[in-house]
Formats: sequence, structure tokens, C-alpha cells
Amino acid sequence: MNMPDPQAMASAWMSQISDPNQWQSWFRMMPDMEAMPGAALLRDAGAAIRPDVLDTLKNEYIAEFGALWQEFLAGRAPKLKDRRFAAEAWTGNPVSAFNAASYLLNAKFLIAMADAVEATPHQKTRIRFAVQQLVDAMSPANFLATNPEAQQKLIESRGESLTKGLANMLEDMRKGHISLSDEKAFEVGRNLATTEGQVVYENALFQLIQYKPVTAKVKARPLLMVPPCINKFYILDLQPENSLVRYGVEQGNTVFMVSWRNPDTSLANISWDDYVSDGVIEAIRVTREITGQEQLNTLGFCVGGTLLASALAVLAARGEKPAAAVTLLTTFLDFTDTGVLSVFVDETQVSLREKALARGGLMSGRDLASTFSSLRPNDLVWNYVQSNYLKGNEPPPFDLLYWNSDSTNLPGPMFCWYLRNTYLENSLKEPGKLTVAGEKVDLSTIDAPVFVYSSREDHIVPWQSAYASTRILNPGRPERNRFVLGASGHIAGVINAPSKNKRSYWTNDTPGVAADEWLAGATEHPGSWWPQWASFLEQHAGEDVDARGDYGNEHYRPIEPAPGRYVKEKAE
Repeated sequence: MNMPDPQAMASAWMSQISDPNQWQSWFRMMPDMEAMPGAALLRDAGAAIRPDVLDTLKNEYIAEFGALWQEFLAGRAPKLKDRRFAAEAWTGNPVSAFNAASYLLNAKFLIAMADAVEATPHQKTRIRFAVQQLVDAMSPANFLATNPEAQQKLIESRGESLTKGLANMLEDMRKGHISLSDEKAFEVGRNLATTEGQVVYENALFQLIQYKPVTAKVKARPLLMVPPCINKFYILDLQPENSLVRYGVEQGNTVFMVSWRNPDTSLANISWDDYVSDGVIEAIRVTREITGQEQLNTLGFCVGGTLLASALAVLAARGEKPAAAVTLLTTFLDFTDTGVLSVFVDETQVSLREKALARGGLMSGRDLASTFSSLRPNDLVWNYVQSNYLKGNEPPPFDLLYWNSDSTNLPGPMFCWYLRNTYLENSLKEPGKLTVAGEKVDLSTIDAPVFVYSSREDHIVPWQSAYASTRILNPGRPERNRFVLGASGHIAGVINAPSKNKRSYWTNDTPGVAADEWLAGATEHPGSWWPQWASFLEQHAGEDVDARGDYGNEHYRPIEPAPGRYVKEKAE
């Protein structure tokens, strides 16, 4: 029997993928790709690579494929460094191992071709994103016919795994999202968001929760937390052992929390100004009235930090300085580098959103969740397709992933304003360029010490972008700004309780230096960054006073126990 020529096979494949017509045919086979950022550019990518670069890629591919083929003929299973193919079912079977290794080799050179396309940096980012989505989707691990782990379980279970997998898939289709966690294991108010407190104020946009002190003495100045309105607040109050809210209370703070309402059609016309005025500024006003304090410690997480900074700048323009200190967790103020999210933002896409939503409507929480999942498809999509559907497994309980699936809508006008003025035009950092709630916004007028936290592997807010806030706030007084860099990503880096003794963080007390210089001179510390933050809060929290045993005051009576009903509302 004549064996196929590996060089001829490799040459044929490389000729195929470098043919512009082949790119077009792939798109015809995968119509969903048409809506993907970078799709229009990707269709013509094969024609936008210099011939000499393409020849180099072809020769490298042919050489590597030939070596892989020789290993296969010799009966040696190739080494697979990708964790998707780490199981014995892959590595112990030469055919499956060769299949996986071939896929990885093909993926490597598809990505290399995307990087070789001659285009602007933003266009190249979008092309690479589209190629990566295609590459991840075509993994042999994602299909029963090419996944030996799933096939093995099918045989061992006598078909039961396939039956369960189909049931899991149908249930997820009913729910409208892939199950990342055992959703029956959690209930908000029962074993999530359980820190004791009362809702002491509400309007159409948010509820204000006041938490019960657990220490005999508390700091005079309260702590107001502003979570992201794109997610639910209980990411800061998951379970007792990893709750930032509970930790803040245990450190002797009287903690207040903004719980944003999950918008329905009655809030379809709410704007960014409304979130600032009727949301953050109103929460500040009520917290001050309840506690009798002129100033308070404030914390904003992600877009909650952007809203908080906007509100404090509006109040500064009115001659008010309610913040004794400001904490910003993984927050954008400077949107120069928005990381991989930039692939979803350009004039065309923003204009389309504005035409659809700027005059009213809802940005679906389901669509927002899908967008964020696409940033890490192997971790948040394909991993669960393989486990839940191909193998028939039930996802284990995981509080953070349960929260991740509990999506929220956004009012269209608010969402469109946010996209254009921050992600697209980066106007918020420019003093006086934007008018919010009737005031010219100048972030440099916020007169308060600032604690800025970011996560080193954050793919949503690159740490250098979060660090840029230290150049915008307190200009001329960099010693008032403290920056701490934690390990891990956007959420896991933030929710890192000291009791877990996990991960690490970096500090550098040299003020005003560039981001790379800051990191080069930083010191790494084991464990959680939370005690650093607690020390910062204590410096600005005022004197110790007796803890109060009641909630609210004569004007603001308790409405219902925490976590309140707003956080339990599901996205339509």
C-alpha cells in the first residue's frame, strides 16, 4: 500500500488555507461568523499577506507536519501540552494524539497567518480574534466523533452519558445559556448574599442596603460600595468565607451597598446621567443622612468605579466633597487600551447600537453574557460543551460561576452613551469634555486619597489601564494614590479572601512612575491584598464610635431584609 506523502499533504493544506476563496467558503459554511468582530476583514485575510511571509509560513508548516507524520508512522504519540488533550484517552491513543497534534499545528499556523496580515493594529486585533474563535470552535475535543474521552464514557456508561448529555443540552436551550455551575445548589439570600442587613432606601433604579455591624466599635465614617450595574452586587457578598462585604464589616466599617435593579421595559429610557444622579449621588446623599457623616469612604468595582468617579466629579463641580477616600477595583477611567474588548467597539458597531437603542430599549443581559464568554471561549463555552453535553456530566456547584450566569440587562440609552463616550471616544478622562448631570466632568477635581486595585491577568480591564487612573486622579499629588496589583483575573483576583491564603499581590510605594517602571520595582507578597485595602480604609475612616443596633433613621426605615428583592429579579 502506498503511504501518503506528508510534504504533499502539508503543501496542499497550506495552499488551501492561504487561498482567499477558501476563506470565503468557510464563511459560507459558518454563517454565524458573519456577525463576529473582524469577520469582514477576515474574509479577505488570505489576500493581505506578503508572498515572502506566506512562503516562510508554508515551509515551516511543511517541516513541522512532516516531523509529526514521521512520529505517527513510528508509532510514537506526540507530546500534547494543551490541557484540553491531557487525558490518557488522548495521549495513550496514537490516532487520537495525532489528531489533536494536527489540530494544534493547524491552529498555530492559522494564528500565525492572522498575525501576518498587513493591516492596522486594531484591524489585526479583530482579525486575530475572529481566527481564534474559529480555531477554538473547531477543536476535535468539541465533537463526539473526534473526542476519545467522550467515546470512552459512552461505551462505559452503555449510552447513558449521551442520554444525559442531550438532556443537559435541551435544558440549557430552555434556559438560554450554558450551565457553568449546578444552579440548583445556590439561592440568593439563602447561601449567597447572606451578610445580615436591611434595605433602608429604594427608588426605581436601586436599593440601598445597610449591613449590621459585628464589632462593638465601628469607624465613624461609613463605607459605600458601588458594584457594576452590568452584574449583580453579590459578587462582593458570595459566601461568608469569600465575602468582601463581610470582611469590610468585620474590620469595623458600617457598610452600605448599592443593589442595582435589573432593568425591564419600565427602565428602557434610563440614561448614564440617571445612573449618576438617581443612582450613585442619591446613594451618597442617603448614606450621609443616615449616618450623620459629611464624608464617607467609597468603593467602586468595574463600571461601578467609573460611575462613582463620574458622580464625585459632578459633586466636585457643585462644590461638594463627600468622599474621604476612594477605592477603585478593576476600573477604567482611561479607555486608551481596552484590551480584547476593543474588537467589539468601532464607529460602525456603536452607530448600529445607537440606532437600535439610543432612544429606548434594553441591551439584553443574555447578549452581554455571550460577549464576555466569547473572550474566553475554551474556559466558558467549549469546556462545558464537552463536559455537560458530550460526556453527560453535571456541572459542579461553583458560586462565582453561578453569579456569572445570573445576567442583567442594561437600559439602551445608558449603554449607548457608555460605549460612545468611553470605549469609542475616550472622553471621560478629558477635563471638561463631557457634561454629566448638568455639570462639566473633570476627574482631576476629585479631592480624596485613592486606592486603585487591578489584576495582572485581567482580560477585561488591562492592569496598565487601571494604573492609568493614578495619572488622572490627584494630578500633581501622586503620593495620595496607592496602586496594588493582584494575581489572577478580573473577578478571581478581586475575590481573594485572606482566609484562603491564595495567590499573591505586588506593591510599589514609588509615586508617579510609568506602569512598566512600577512593575519592575514592585515587591511581590503572598496571599490576599485585602489587608492592604483595610489599612488604607482605616486611615480615612475617622475615629472609633459605638456601633448602632438599629438601621436607617427616622426618615429611612427598614424596608426588607438584605439582600432585597431587586437582586433576585432575573433578566428578561
